[in-house]
Amino acid sequence: MSEASPRGTYLVIAEALRKEIKEGEPLPSEAALMRSHSVSRNTIRRALKVLEADGVVESEPGIGWRPARSGDRRSLDQRMIDLITEDSLSVGDAYPSEAKLCERFGASRTAVRRVLAQMEGHGLLATVHGRGRTVRALPTHAAQP
Repeated sequence: MSEASPRGTYLVIAEALRKEIKEGEPLPSEAALMRSHSVSRNTIRRALKVLEADGVVESEPGIGWRPARSGDRRSLDQRMIDLITEDSLSVGDAYPSEAKLCERFGASRTAVRRVLAQMEGHGLLATVHGRGRTVRALPTHAAQP
């Protein structure tokens, strides 16, 4: 990648990988991606984390990154918001812990924390020190099938 990108190099790489995966191409190793894009491992990992949060790729411990299984294609953001409706949570109810969310959605703690911060920022969740997160407001949309 010879020119700096106004969007951020990792976002440009993420979009290129998203397109390749959608076309059915195999996901190269991190080392191969570093060579082909002439960037650091950190940049490649940031791109992969974006795709992981969107449900496009998943990390398999001991193996590396691979395209996500073809199950639920909603983004992690959408699935975590929809959980409020799917689990019939009301304002004031406890929201699941980070560990339970990681297990339920097969996502990394980093990705889950990013979405939780967004949900708090949008006023859907509130954090009470020592008690965890609670539902602060209900989503304004219905869960998608």
